[in-house]
Amino acid sequence: MPEQNQAENLQLDKSCTQEIIQTALTTENEDVYWDLVHILRIRGGDEEFTAASHLCEGKNPQERTLGVNILAQLGTTQGNFCTRERGEILLKLLSYEEDENVLAAIGYAFGHLQDARGIFPLIKFKNHANCNVRMGVVFGLSCQEDESAIQALIELSGDVDNEVRNWATFGLGSQIAIDTPAIRDALYQRIISEVEDDKDDTVAEIRGEALLGLAIRKDQRVIEPLITELESGCVGRLSVEAALAIGDNRLYPSLMKLQDWWDVDVELLQAAIAKCQTSN
Repeated sequence: MPEQNQAENLQLDKSCTQEIIQTALTTENEDVYWDLVHILRIRGGDEEFTAASHLCEGKNPQERTLGVNILAQLGTTQGNFCTRERGEILLKLLSYEEDENVLAAIGYAFGHLQDARGIFPLIKFKNHANCNVRMGVVFGLSCQEDESAIQALIELSGDVDNEVRNWATFGLGSQIAIDTPAIRDALYQRIISEVEDDKDDTVAEIRGEALLGLAIRKDQRVIEPLITELESGCVGRLSVEAALAIGDNRLYPSLMKLQDWWDVDVELLQAAIAKCQTSN
């Protein structure tokens, strides 16, 4: 039986949680794996919670990873299991876990749970050698407005890995409302430090996230680099969002030029033009 069909059949069978878990542990198809995790999450019953809890105590890192992935969003549609119950299991595991995949999964799980208890345990891994673990830390700390979480994200916004920098910059720029000189300086640093890489579009996205984050905070340092970006011939949505956010008439001529060719989001462009045209 093809794995995808097997996953669909298992979804219809409401009495085979252990079979689903076994299939998830043995499949080599990542899409099937996440389909099965999703099935267990949306069921969100006592059986799934108990099974995931036992998996987190497993000797095999693959089992522990699966347990964490299930708990991360278990019962989100029914709300059967509160954040505290799941967070306590993850905190216990995080206190002694060494496997990179499990650590990364725990970081992502805390990001879904938005459980502030995970902040300080996760921060301990912000300099981990594995970029996936550091990415998990970023995800787990994003949206947290604790000073220590923000400082860790500031540090990770300068990470050597493009994706880590990207998500950390996004976390600082758009995921929190706090406005501090340290956050602004970190965002500005990304604008002046990110160098275009023809092999990776992530760098342009990092710069866009930083432009938007500074624009939201009305930092005037964003104007000149934003004009440059808007006139670069390769303009992303984030740059136009930044223009709309700051609404400065110095951006108006550059935005008007975009009307000739930029068709990513015409309504967004017109809103930015109107905002910048009417600003003082």
